[in-house]
Amino acid sequence: MVGNSMLENKYGLITGASRGLGLEMAVALTESGLSGITITAAPGSDETTAEMKEELEQAKMILTKAGVEVNAILSDVGVAKDCKRAIASHVDTFPSLDILINNAGKAGRYAHLGEADNDISSHDLAGISAIIATNLSGPYFMLHHALPHMRRLRRGRVINVSKRTESMHRKAWTPYGPTKAALEAATIAWAESLADTGITVNTLSPGGAVNTKFGTGAITGHGIDPKTIRPMTVWLASSDSDEFNGCRFVADRWDPSVTTTEAALGCQESQIFPEPERDTPLKKAWF
Repeated sequence: MVGNSMLENKYGLITGASRGLGLEMAVALTESGLSGITITAAPGSDETTAEMKEELEQAKMILTKAGVEVNAILSDVGVAKDCKRAIASHVDTFPSLDILINNAGKAGRYAHLGEADNDISSHDLAGISAIIATNLSGPYFMLHHALPHMRRLRRGRVINVSKRTESMHRKAWTPYGPTKAALEAATIAWAESLADTGITVNTLSPGGAVNTKFGTGAITGHGIDPKTIRPMTVWLASSDSDEFNGCRFVADRWDPSVTTTEAALGCQESQIFPEPERDTPLKKAWF
């Protein structure tokens, strides 16, 4: 089991952390000694602002009870000024931004509106735009505003939440899967750009469909337990992962019967894109 003080004096920000995977990652970091955390969330088109504020408050209560100082902010990652405001709120509240987890996402239902078999000509254009803005522009916006603060540190972590590789290009009309493939490419590019800074950028997939409200808007009782993502999140956030940059990990492969390093290595997949012919500083991303 990952230790309970390995993130002491570290401060993190997780987008989309009022529920589901985001909240589970926040709980995991808190239980591993994180000193402070900012959580963000925003309502989808099928939710109200009041509902999301209440959900954020409930998440804040859970984390506060676990012993961490919490800064909760309503913020839409698909809106650049909201991302700027979220980062500003974090650095106004805490002494550093050590860990950024880009978790907020929108599923295909925001485009197909429950009619998954309809082709793209009948999909909602605003929903298509919202999926791309949240899943792809959001991580760009967050890192854009976070990076000046993270560069002041000797070490930082960026974790981009991805999905199962096979389903990125599975038959579907929505941009959900392709946005995650694009985020994988961005992860490699950012990791190379930051290779000499002490800031690492990696992706983490839960391993499949998760039993949360994400996919359908309701918890169905089917899919991976969202708690599955906890151990890999903590390992990636900790100094144990210092040598891993531009890498991809799958959370549901974690084996609790072996050491944490062995378990993490068991979760690693080779990057989804071919290893470049040019020289790359990413020495553990392909195998």
